[in-house]
Amino acid sequence: MTPYSLAFYMEVVTTGAVLGVSHADSPEQVAQVLGPDFAEDAFSDRSLCLGYGFAEFFWERASADDPWSGHHFTLQMHRLAHRKRVDVHDVLRARYGRFARRLRFEKLRRLLVRRGVPLVEIPAIPATGPYFRTFWQPDSRVALTVIGTYGEHRTPDNLRVGDVYSVHGPLTAEEVAWRRAAQA
Repeated sequence: MTPYSLAFYMEVVTTGAVLGVSHADSPEQVAQVLGPDFAEDAFSDRSLCLGYGFAEFFWERASADDPWSGHHFTLQMHRLAHRKRVDVHDVLRARYGRFARRLRFEKLRRLLVRRGVPLVEIPAIPATGPYFRTFWQPDSRVALTVIGTYGEHRTPDNLRVGDVYSVHGPLTAEEVAWRRAAQA
């Protein structure tokens, strides 16, 4: 068994889900799995975020009368470097144990490759390069943002080059194609 949080990250990157719930699940389904103890942030009556420590799920809808449509989830890995207990939700801690304050990308990548789960580097969002690099898992449509180079006031001082900054999904094939075309 892969120790501690590495097993969690491998599961998320491989499946595109957090404890089996994905971006497409409803707020009620996410709460059923991750529990009722979450921070809710409604930006308007048409957008919603449920935060479970460093794990966040986002939904949107056309109007207040419409059902929620899943948009994406994000693991805000950079928060773990602050070592605040609340950043790892109790449900995740109970299942996976201790979470390290940093995740080294190359270590995760090696473990994923051994399991036949490749990560492909794709162009980063232009405003973030060269400070951040993006790696994508095509089958699960999960992307990892990695510190590419240090930049004062651009990258966190408590993370190092090669640390995973965040994990999010889905990143569609269309978005990847758009990034590649924009870089060309």
